[in-house]
Amino acid sequence: MNTFPDYTVVIPTTGRPALRSLLETLRAGLGPGPTEVIVVDDRLQGSDLGLPAGVRVLRSGGRGPAAARNVGWRAAKSEWIAFVDDDVVLAEDWPAQLVADLARVPPEAAASQARIVVPLPAGRKPTDDERGTAGLATARWITADMAYRRTALAEAGGFDERFPRAFREDSDLALRVVLNGHWIDRGERVTVHPARRAGFFASVRAQRGNADNARMRLKHGVLWRQRTGAGTGMLGRHALTVAAGLAALVPGSRRLALTAWATLTGAFAAQRIRSGPAAPGEIARMALTSVLIPPAACWHRLRGEIAARRPDRPRAVLFDRDDTLIHDVPYLSDPALVRPIDGAVDAVRSLRQAGVRLGVVSNQSGVAKGLISPDQLSAVNARVDELFGGFGTWQVCPHDAADGCGCRKPSPELVRRAARELSVDPSQCVVIGDTGADVDAALAAGARAVLVPTARTRPVEVVRARREAFLARDLADALRRAGVAS
Repeated sequence: MNTFPDYTVVIPTTGRPALRSLLETLRAGLGPGPTEVIVVDDRLQGSDLGLPAGVRVLRSGGRGPAAARNVGWRAAKSEWIAFVDDDVVLAEDWPAQLVADLARVPPEAAASQARIVVPLPAGRKPTDDERGTAGLATARWITADMAYRRTALAEAGGFDERFPRAFREDSDLALRVVLNGHWIDRGERVTVHPARRAGFFASVRAQRGNADNARMRLKHGVLWRQRTGAGTGMLGRHALTVAAGLAALVPGSRRLALTAWATLTGAFAAQRIRSGPAAPGEIARMALTSVLIPPAACWHRLRGEIAARRPDRPRAVLFDRDDTLIHDVPYLSDPALVRPIDGAVDAVRSLRQAGVRLGVVSNQSGVAKGLISPDQLSAVNARVDELFGGFGTWQVCPHDAADGCGCRKPSPELVRRAARELSVDPSQCVVIGDTGADVDAALAAGARAVLVPTARTRPVEVVRARREAFLARDLADALRRAGVAS
């Protein structure tokens, strides 16, 4: 009898040649193998990857690593989900090391993190790229090799897909898991992460991560760096450098301001040059990018602060159907049993009169279970349209939770489809529902979310909505909190 913890390996990237070596290690590695290996192709237009038999390939439509990981773990069936990036090198006995780590994780622990080793060159100082990769060896909660309990991922709602790049999305998830009362174990397995090779301006492009820092601050407060072990950061120094540069453009203070700018920029460049090899190309790179990094960092942080707050009035409202618009009747198949929630019809009609676009996003697994037919579902939805005056779009997932589809909430796909049908950006939508899946789907799509709890809403979903979205007493209160009603 197999007593080993069962696990699925999810690889959320496909762009590097090392993927095949990684898959070979998983296939022939020493120790109990994974229940399944899932590779998520996150390219906008995927093509045949020619991967070995037995590897399941899913697609996430170019929405970024957070979305790719969500697609992967939601399709998995095992107790543990091991996220592994395709640019790491696994030991021959990695499966055995992972299983040993998982076997000794206590029940209150939600995850097991590997020990990352970044080989650096001997005989010279590391380059800027190599120093950046070396930081992964001491970072907390990175998903280069991280195994999560599936229940913990579901409880936290998975990765926040508003983080569009491989930066902070792992820390955000881990912090939410910890705030849910769990802890993350540091395992004994060792995974090698080779140093990255990037272009001349890679350090300037990396400043886009400051936009993600803005979202972290908004979600988790001013102490988010201390909580995630992210260090103090350099934004304050960069802001001072930019201020000095701008002051140098003002008549009357140019000499003093220019001296301050040159001093700050020179000190920053010198620090970076001293840390690296004395090669002319690397010195030139550090000198030029040290001039560009401060304004780039400040620009992206400002952009991120604005985007994270989204002060604009929503242009569309997307409703869950059951227990939000109408009373929930399990696997409702008879249009005669459709009963609107008190006040819901008037609320929807007032939105329509105000020019707000309307839609419905609903999971209807009864179709997959064979408990209702597609025609019966259409008849029920037609009755809802008749009572409420019609919706601009209906987006319905007919699949069961075990089908591994990409549209069932908490996946954001229904929200994105509805937004496209209504010709609005997801960020201009608000989703109103009664479960954590509604909230998670909204947030993952970049929309606002309002939870209106009912008897079936779990307490943990209420707690998370209070922290990450809006919590309302009823539908009218939900519309006020969403900013679409007075």
